[in-house]
Amino acid sequence: MSAATLVACGVEELPENPLAGQLNMPRTVAWSAYPTGTGGYSQAVAIGNILQRQYGVNLRVVPGRNDVSRLATLNAGRVHMSAGGSEAVYAQEGILNFASRIWGPQPIRAVLSNYSTSCSFTLATADDANIREVADVRGKRVTFVQGAPSLNNATTALLSYANLTWDDVEMVEVGGYNASIDAVINNRADVAGGACNSPPFLRLETSPRGLFWVEFPPDDEAAVERVRSRLPWYVPHVATEGPAIDESEGINVFTSAYPLLVAMEDADADMVYGMTKVIAMHYDEYKNSAPGANGWRILGQQLQNAFIPYHEGAIEYFREIDIWTPAAEARQQANINRQQVLLQAWQEYNMSAPEEDRAAFEAGWLAFREQRLAELGLVTLADTQ
Repeated sequence: MSAATLVACGVEELPENPLAGQLNMPRTVAWSAYPTGTGGYSQAVAIGNILQRQYGVNLRVVPGRNDVSRLATLNAGRVHMSAGGSEAVYAQEGILNFASRIWGPQPIRAVLSNYSTSCSFTLATADDANIREVADVRGKRVTFVQGAPSLNNATTALLSYANLTWDDVEMVEVGGYNASIDAVINNRADVAGGACNSPPFLRLETSPRGLFWVEFPPDDEAAVERVRSRLPWYVPHVATEGPAIDESEGINVFTSAYPLLVAMEDADADMVYGMTKVIAMHYDEYKNSAPGANGWRILGQQLQNAFIPYHEGAIEYFREIDIWTPAAEARQQANINRQQVLLQAWQEYNMSAPEEDRAAFEAGWLAFREQRLAELGLVTLADTQ
């Protein structure tokens, strides 16, 4: 990002700092993130405080109200990185909001993942609904959040753990995330998805209905595979943080990175290396400064389970501290190959794609994409569309 661009964004350049030079980082780095008040935004601010105080680097955090806006600033070069969630996967895949002509598959690269002691998404139930395992959700009322495909896709995947689909439950449509949990509190629904430590679940816990978390035991390998075949970036996890969770025992859930820090493939390697190193080295200084910040620990990165290729700058640091394993490298090559397949399929499809009908263009692309991936034996993610 040029100095002129930074000035246009209202960012004042900082004075030279020799420590910043040690990492070859620009004096201002910009991230897009979730809106102010969220855990992701607060974590970015905490990391930014360390960058500024110890390295003279200003971290500008640009809040984005939705999936597309956070990645649009990244794609346009207005920010260096984006700290978001599953939208990075959907952008890589060119599906959902990223199936449009102006998007398509994106060459995104992962930098670091936050796997906190809580979880990014699981199923919370009303205690009085007597749901004690996932199979008990059959016939119960489950919330479906309008305009939130990433939330609904996660619910779809978690239901598949017990071989359930939306046809096996009573769908309750709600207007938003908070409304989803309110529906359970107000006895309009029995099950709602969300992050384990999400504040609205405190209200469910203290309500007359109470809160109970269904668990997803990782020893049922077939069930785990059903979930991960739909959402390969979700991994088995023990959550110890959140209402109605015993910290000493935790609960078996799935989780995904939140935030997932990503950059574009052509991001400067020195800048990515520097950011990765700072977040790793100064972990103890910020891990308690924002909700969920403890998930940035470098040894919890799940490198071998990644679904997005890592940036070369991040890999340089992983090699330096000897955590880049043969399994991680094998996954990296598989993920790079997947992106290349998707990008080539996009180019081929656009050669004869419908020119004016947006719906026809997107439907045609999704069918073409799915066919090409299936031909190569790759996960299609068809159930997430």
